[in-house]
Amino acid sequence: MEHPGFFDRAAPVTIGAIAAATGAVLPDALPAGTDAGVLIHDIKPLSEAGPADATFVDNRKYLTQLAGTRAAACFVAPAFADRVPSTTIALVTRTPYHAFARALAMLYPDALRPKAASANTGGPAVDPTAVIEAGAEIEPGAIIGPEARIGRNTRIAAGAVIGYRVAIGRGCYVGPNAVVGHALVGDRVTLHAGVVIGQDGFGFAMGRGGHLKVPQIGRVIIQDDVEIGANSAIDRGALKDTVIGEGTKIDNLVQIGHNVVVGRHCVIVGMVGLAGSCELGDFVVVGGKTGIVGHVKVGSGAQIAGSSNVTEDVAPGAKIGGTPAVPFVEFARQLAIMKRLGRKTGRSQVAGIGHEPGDDGV
Repeated sequence: MEHPGFFDRAAPVTIGAIAAATGAVLPDALPAGTDAGVLIHDIKPLSEAGPADATFVDNRKYLTQLAGTRAAACFVAPAFADRVPSTTIALVTRTPYHAFARALAMLYPDALRPKAASANTGGPAVDPTAVIEAGAEIEPGAIIGPEARIGRNTRIAAGAVIGYRVAIGRGCYVGPNAVVGHALVGDRVTLHAGVVIGQDGFGFAMGRGGHLKVPQIGRVIIQDDVEIGANSAIDRGALKDTVIGEGTKIDNLVQIGHNVVVGRHCVIVGMVGLAGSCELGDFVVVGGKTGIVGHVKVGSGAQIAGSSNVTEDVAPGAKIGGTPAVPFVEFARQLAIMKRLGRKTGRSQVAGIGHEPGDDGV
């Protein structure tokens, strides 16, 4: 059964109405076969948008996707307007991300307020519309929201909150005070105490007049046999889904941003931060306290040393470390040089005790 989604769309609006509401400028002459009166039903990423959707581009990395988009309209900066396909209407603006945020709020007016377990205070701990399979255990104090689904042999611990329309598979464990919203969770998944799944992604269109919040309408998909450590947080996607691949093991205090895709059987150690839209292949190992910046791709089988800062794409099977991260052999040489410099500096300081620059010793 197809999931109905977590946010309801408003009635479709025309391209012209979206342009007027966001301050975007339509071309003086529309491309042949296009019409500003076409209704826009949804906002989708460049690669997924179709003839009834609008999209946006605000990053040079995605110009190749712009060339192939099938969207009816696209918010774009003046410098990239001539790269919009002839089948797509360019909505030209100096702030495409701001315009995209406003259009998204038009079509998803309730997305700025996350869907919690229940809107009815004092209601039942298990909403009557929730579906709980035989053999599932709901401990005292747990809350199961409207239209949620809990599979058999799954245990929801005391104080946990399972949100609106969330689906939890079979043989899972959701620990005390864990919160799961806007998420679809597979079988045999373990979420330890204090885990938070599906909160807003950190999306703001920044500007001199303040920072405009961007609605986050994606989901979190957690595949089978995943384990997530205590107090880790996984943001739901902005437009696309945040995905955690099957068999992946995540330690305590890990932050995973919106639109991140983690492959199968990865290992992510404590205090790692994965910024929005980065992608990890299968069997990637990320050492503790490592940060990976947004939109970076880490190839399958790569290994990243602890306390590293990954700022560029990583080849499959590579072993890297350091800040910024470099091949591990180079990283080891850097450490050796720093140690030697530290010893030399230490000896120099001891030899010069009591002397100031220019002191003649008298």
